[in-house]
Amino acid sequence: MAGNIFGNLFRVSTFGESHGMALGGIIDGCPAGLELNLEEIQYELNRRKPGQSSIVTSRNEPDRVNFLSGIFENKTTGTPIGFIIYNKDHKSDDYKHIKNTYRPSHSDFTYENKYGIRDYRGGGRSSARETICRVVAGSVAKQLIKGIKIISYVSSVGNISINKSYQELDLSRESIEKYPIRCPDSLVAEKMISKIKEIKNKGDTIGGTITCVVKNAPVGIGEPVFDKLHAELGKAMLSINAVKGFEYGSGFYGTKLTGTQHNDLFNKDGKTKTNFSGGIQGGISNGMDIYFKIAFKPVATIMKKQKTIDKCGNSILLEGKGRHDPCVLPRAIPIVESMTALVLADFWMYKNLSKIKNML
Repeated sequence: MAGNIFGNLFRVSTFGESHGMALGGIIDGCPAGLELNLEEIQYELNRRKPGQSSIVTSRNEPDRVNFLSGIFENKTTGTPIGFIIYNKDHKSDDYKHIKNTYRPSHSDFTYENKYGIRDYRGGGRSSARETICRVVAGSVAKQLIKGIKIISYVSSVGNISINKSYQELDLSRESIEKYPIRCPDSLVAEKMISKIKEIKNKGDTIGGTITCVVKNAPVGIGEPVFDKLHAELGKAMLSINAVKGFEYGSGFYGTKLTGTQHNDLFNKDGKTKTNFSGGIQGGISNGMDIYFKIAFKPVATIMKKQKTIDKCGNSILLEGKGRHDPCVLPRAIPIVESMTALVLADFWMYKNLSKIKNML
């Protein structure tokens, strides 16, 4: 299986399955001498882990990361950073009923046909549990580009949306973390939580959107032509489980404007009066806020009977079992931020390669 490595200069390779012994990875290319706050890395993992509230899966995993190499006295040594997270609360018996059955909108059918074999326990490698490795690597990347601030929040659940721009919201950690849905608008957050609980009680799931804002990104991040900054961000976001859409800046709304309305005119200081470009022009950051929105589908496993087929093509009724998220959004926040950090760290390395030794 290819496709387990992300990045070029700052690169992460991940391994492991949802119901295997462990998941882990190797971070390659991180400069030596970076002082790491290991508690902050664990904090990010805690934001992603299951069992943290009544609106996510009840799987109970401590998700403690163990670093195996590349760090000495809390500083990076420049060698590969190896890490591992052990699975503690996997209940594989919950998946025996799909051993020979394809779940609707899951990867069961495609994996089996591509590889001739699949790990049906929790989806194996296709499980969103793989993203735990991205959060570890992304947390290290955040500390490498520590001057750049990455903030994500849930902006909609189903048809319940925040009807404010990100500039109108309090995007402090305290505001976003106040509610388990990780929405900084208190009135909207309560409606979102009620909606998710209602959907969960019906045995169903629901999707929504996450908005991500990057502040203090310097001018010059990104490479033109094939490696545009927004192209790499799009790839990173679309690699996350359940993501169905990505738009940055004015996105689809921009199609309704004229060029006169849409152009970002410059001030004397090089900043722009508007930011329909989303902080990126010609594939390169322009020093303004970078902002984008990601669409997540409803989780595919539902606790209702659905028609599907088995390996022989026989039509059967299948009902979901086990512990699953009724809505993936609150746990996806640190994943979105981590993938953003990995993209920015990779481009940051290109931009500062000659200066790195003197910067840390």
